[in-house]
Amino acid sequence: MAIGEDGPGGTGRNTGVERLMLGFSNLRETREQRPMVLTGGDGVFVIDEDGRRFLDASASFYCAALGYSNERLVAAAHRQMQAMPFYVSAQQRTVPAVIELAERMAAMSPIRDAHVAFGATGSEANEFALKFMRYRNMWRGQPKRKKMISRLGSYHGGTLMTAGLGGSKTLHDSFALPMEDHLLVSQPDFFNNGLPGETEDAFCDRLIAELEQVIADAGPEEVGAFIAEPLSFSAGLVIPPKDYFARVQAVLKQHDILFIDDEVITGYGRTGRMFGAETLGFQPDILCSAKAMSGAYFPISATIIDGDIYRDMEAHSDMQGMFAHAGTFAGHPVGAAVALEMLNIVEETDLPGEVTRKAPCFARRVNALADHPLVADVRTIGMAGAIQLKSEGAGAMAAGVLEGAAKLLATIAQDHGLIIRVTGPTAMIAPPLIISEAEIDQLFDTFSVALDAVTEQVNAAG
Repeated sequence: MAIGEDGPGGTGRNTGVERLMLGFSNLRETREQRPMVLTGGDGVFVIDEDGRRFLDASASFYCAALGYSNERLVAAAHRQMQAMPFYVSAQQRTVPAVIELAERMAAMSPIRDAHVAFGATGSEANEFALKFMRYRNMWRGQPKRKKMISRLGSYHGGTLMTAGLGGSKTLHDSFALPMEDHLLVSQPDFFNNGLPGETEDAFCDRLIAELEQVIADAGPEEVGAFIAEPLSFSAGLVIPPKDYFARVQAVLKQHDILFIDDEVITGYGRTGRMFGAETLGFQPDILCSAKAMSGAYFPISATIIDGDIYRDMEAHSDMQGMFAHAGTFAGHPVGAAVALEMLNIVEETDLPGEVTRKAPCFARRVNALADHPLVADVRTIGMAGAIQLKSEGAGAMAAGVLEGAAKLLATIAQDHGLIIRVTGPTAMIAPPLIISEAEIDQLFDTFSVALDAVTEQVNAAG
């Protein structure tokens, strides 16, 4: 059979991607209909194989912080490729870039007396955090303390363990998740989860009571960690009540449960501070970073742990003779070099400060959509925004709203040269952090055109 030829069970059509399995896509659709194929990028724009330009309002999974044509990151990768393209960081061997990156990340993180372990993806960073929690608790003589609390609707990765830390019942059933050590609590989403007549303070009281009950039911001596994103993008950019994290931390501290901060998306300035923990004012025990860590130009991630946790792990390592953990590409020299250059750029340009400077312009355009007849709610913080559409039974639109309005919005926006990402009924806007105010206006001008087009179709269908 020739390359690209349709195989058994095929349709007879050749899309050129018969063998490729694309994540977060319908597998049959990928095989039968050629996906968008991108061949270039320029700042906040990407270019497809037909030469069409699209403003990428999702920064490709919220990670391309510096856009798609930063020459300094490319040059850093090239220099490292020439000097030392690869060596595993393990067995008492490493390379200078990995050592320097660990030192700089430890110094700039909000973790106390930080120590750093590298990985290749955000999924690995979170998985390693949970693995390290178990390793530490084994040393402390608490082998049963391995249960993990997370929030339903969050996303912490695609591995077997991390995939069970959120998502939906459909996801859990599809992959036989979660495992028995996974404990789920509610998202701190007041708009969607608040009860009729309930105040935000009362809502927070209810969430804290739920957390305490879950811990009590599981047995406090068996719960090892609570993991959360400062802002849950996968749940539609959930911005928690102001006292939520402080109260969560108080409960965790009472039971000696570690707080793992998943900053895979929110790190490196997305919220207007280097990390979301700083924006929302909490102190984690472990922080996980990835995505913008290298501007997304090379796969790399980091799990940053508190000094007290590290000392327990070091003692366990002494007892066993070594730390029985490594990854072939964990701390890849090229990834480390690119991540170092990313830190240089962040510091030289004050990237978080730039986000703070442009945030009012961004927020003004997001908030201007609040009164649109198809919009139920808007949320924004830093360079992240969410526009939640009305659904059946939500709001009082005489014509009603089609169930797939958000997906239709994404399709029409793409037809107009704008890439957005939707989760449920919510359109997520999180462009590269280098976006200019003029490009912010272009983004939302195009988004508004697409939103109006969806409204026309919805009203016609109603």
